[in-house]
Amino acid sequence: MLKNKQNQIMINFITLPILSIFCLVIMLTSGSVSLAQKITNPDSLQKNTFLWNQEERELGFLYFDKVFNAREVPNGSKVHKLLPGKSIVAFGKGGDREKELKDFLTNQKVAGLLILQDGKIRLEHYALGLSDSGRWTSHSVAKSVTSTLVGVALKDGYIKTVDDNVTDYLPGLKGSAYDKVTIHQLLTMTSGVRWNENYADPENDLAGFYNSALEPGIDETVSYMRKLPAEADPGKKWVYKTGETHLLGALLRAATGQTLSGYLSKKIWIPYGMEQKASWILGRSDEELAGCCLQAKLRDFARFGQFVLDGGRINDEYIVPDNWFKEATHAQVPLWPGGGYGYQWWIFNGNTFEALGIFGQVIHIDPARRLVIVINSAWPEAESNERHAAVAGFLNIVAKEIDKEKTKSPDQ
Repeated sequence: MLKNKQNQIMINFITLPILSIFCLVIMLTSGSVSLAQKITNPDSLQKNTFLWNQEERELGFLYFDKVFNAREVPNGSKVHKLLPGKSIVAFGKGGDREKELKDFLTNQKVAGLLILQDGKIRLEHYALGLSDSGRWTSHSVAKSVTSTLVGVALKDGYIKTVDDNVTDYLPGLKGSAYDKVTIHQLLTMTSGVRWNENYADPENDLAGFYNSALEPGIDETVSYMRKLPAEADPGKKWVYKTGETHLLGALLRAATGQTLSGYLSKKIWIPYGMEQKASWILGRSDEELAGCCLQAKLRDFARFGQFVLDGGRINDEYIVPDNWFKEATHAQVPLWPGGGYGYQWWIFNGNTFEALGIFGQVIHIDPARRLVIVINSAWPEAESNERHAAVAGFLNIVAKEIDKEKTKSPDQ
C-alpha cells in the first residue's frame, strides 16, 4: 500500500508540469481544423497539434520536423553498435508476460520500445508507422539533453561553474528578476521568478511567450523572460518553467557561440556514434527550443541513455565534469519520498531516473540493473495519471523479470 501511495504522489507531482509543455508545441503556430480522415502527407497537417486527432498525431509525431521548422543534428560515419542480447523470456512467444506486453503496447499507443541491458538489445518493438529508420519526437525529453549540454560546456570551459550568475552569460537579463539567479537555479527550476504554465489558462506565460512581439537583435527567450517579476527568493521555490529551459538554451548559445544542434552534434552525436541524424525544432527567431522536441531514431535515444548511464564517457574520456550525472540525477528538489527533480531529470525512489515528455515519451535509466528503456508513444491525451501508472507498472515488471534471471543465473 505504501509503495502504491508513493507512486500516486509521484504521478500527481509529474502530471501538472509535463502537461505544460503541451502548450509549447501547440503554440508554435496556429492552423485550421483538419477534416481529413486518412492522412498520409505530413505537409497536409495543420500546425496546431492540440487539434490533431489520433491519426494525425501518429503521423505528426513521426514527421514532426516536416510539420515544424527544425535544424538537423548531423551524425558521423562511426556507429556505436548495439549488439543483440538474450531475449527476455517472459515477454516472448508463450511467455508468462506475453499478453501483458501486447496489451501495454496496444493500450498505450506505443510506437517504439527498446530495452537495453549492459548495452545489448533485449527487446525492440516498432508500430504506428515507426520503423528502425524512422524518427519520433521527444517533447520534454529534450530538457534532459539540454541539461547534459550544460555539463559538456562546463567540461569544455565555456561555463565556469553552475554557481555563476545567469547574467554573466546573458547580459540582456541584467536589471530583471534574474539578476541574482544562478545556472544551478535554472537547472533545478528554482529561480523564484513568477511563471504560469497552466495551459488551460489563456493568460499563461507560454501563451505570452509565443504571442509577444519579437525585439530586434534580442533573443526571443531573453526578451520575454526579463519582463517577469520575482515571487520568491532564488533557490526557495520550485515551479516547472519551460521558459527557463529555453533560457538554458540561450545561455549555451551565448557561452559556446554555437547552435544547440551543432554543439550536440559535435560533442555527442558524432563522437558517440549515433546511427542517424536527429533534428531539433526551432522557435520564431530560428533558434532551438531547448525545452522541447528533439527528433531521433529509437536506437539513438537508447544510445543517449547508455551514454548517460556510463557517466558521459566517449572513447574512454568523460566529456562532462566528474560526478556531473551523480548531481544531475540526484533529487536536488525533493518532491516526494525518495525522489523529485534534478538537473532537468525526474528522480524516482532514489534509484532510477527519467527524461519525460508528454504523450508518453520516456528514457528510463536504472543504474543498478544497467538498464535503459526507451518508450516512444502517441497517447490520445497529453497527460494521464492512469497512463503514467501503466508505464510505471510495465517498468516494474521489466525490473522484476531481470531480477528473476539473476536469481536463476548469477552469470546472466
